[in-house]
Amino acid sequence: MSNKSTREKGREGEAIAAAYLESKGYTILEQNYFFERAEVDIVAYDQTAIVFVEVKMRRNTTFGEPAEFVTEKKQQLIYKAAEAWLYERKMDGSPVRFDVVAIVQNKNEAPDIQHFKHAFRPRG
Repeated sequence: MSNKSTREKGREGEAIAAAYLESKGYTILEQNYFFERAEVDIVAYDQTAIVFVEVKMRRNTTFGEPAEFVTEKKQQLIYKAAEAWLYERKMDGSPVRFDVVAIVQNKNEAPDIQHFKHAFRPRG
């Protein structure tokens, strides 16, 4: 059993995801952006769009794949934070995308990273 807090595990996953995205040519614009109770783990730019990234990390897939934990409610909160981020920077109307980076990190193994582009879209 790991004695790391949920927040520490989250930060670890976000660091892995940020390094992965940078290795793919993304520019990290911000991490852990909060608006009210909504949060975006990573805001990045990939030369075509501003990408709002939700990071999910698990130690194993016993209870499902990490990406399956991005619920409808979580998606709505991410949209809300994304709108605020764009508004604050006067970037409304910019091309945007919502991705999920799913990481399975077993104790001493290299992380298994999956990047789901266009993982979800705003409704309405």
